Amino acid sequence: MRYAIYYTPPKDAPLSQCVATWLGRNAFTGETIETTHGLDDLLVSPRKYGFHGTLKAPFHLAKGVREDDLIELFDTFAQNHSAFTLPNVQLSKLGPFFALTPSAPNGQLETLGSEAVRTFEPMRAPLSQADIERRNPAKLSGQQRAYLERWGYPYVMDEFRFHLTLTGPVDDADSSRVEEAIKTHFEAFLDKPLPIETLGLFAEQERGGPFSVLRVASLL
Repeated sequence: MRYAIYYTPPKDAPLSQCVATWLGRNAFTGETIETTHGLDDLLVSPRKYGFHGTLKAPFHLAKGVREDDLIELFDTFAQNHSAFTLPNVQLSKLGPFFALTPSAPNGQLETLGSEAVRTFEPMRAPLSQADIERRNPAKLSGQQRAYLERWGYPYVMDEFRFHLTLTGPVDDADSSRVEEAIKTHFEAFLDKPLPIETLGLFAEQERGGPFSVLRVASLL
């Protein structure tokens, strides 16, 4: 079983409902939802992981750590951090996939990310060699490889780039069509502020299975 610490909007937030009808799955309830955009084959990965912004990437619990210990730390972490708002989020293409991203760097967000990485590190079991190989370390920078070994994920600290993934890899030939579909579906949320008010503790029951929301905690 793996766990992850993510940003997620609240269950009943309009953005959560919009995302569920885009991805075809509600990560809060596990419900499968029929989509109408005809892009399901391009959404396999984000559908599995659920709509989220990574703070502490998926990990197995360290030896001697119980789920209750993680939940207690998760609640405490949320209680010790204040809510804030990203002034503007935009649609971006990050390599081959589309995501919502902040339009400018945000110090509060970067602090939240780095503190989540450090705070939950004692909960994390070391990566197996297979886990390391899945990250294709030969393609990482020296700094990213060091972070992978130290923190279990290469994109942390100064490599942290907050994003909310909306698709899997999209070929250049399909890019314009997919971009227009996203803009239509998420029109109410693009180029608008995004409140960062809640965190989600997500869980994956079996490797390769879907991640679901185990617990939500509100920031102060």
